[in-house]
Amino acid sequence: MSETIYNRIAMLRAERGISRRELADALGVHYQTIGYLERGEYSPSLHLALRLAAHFEVAVEVVFSTHPFPRIGSAEAG
Repeated sequence: MSETIYNRIAMLRAERGISRRELADALGVHYQTIGYLERGEYSPSLHLALRLAAHFEVAVEVVFSTHPFPRIGSAEAG
């Protein structure tokens, strides 16, 4: 069983035009933490996952998943 946590942090950041550093500052974490999260090199604590979702004003399931997200524009995405 895979313990990989997939996320849409980079996509959400890009949509809102904010840098890793800006997001990190807003969450009170090091900017490298955001990079590790985006690349899947680090899985967030539940607390951090909830704070990320709250920052983007979306449900946590919009940001994180135990399954890969469908590619934007794919038949599965709609």
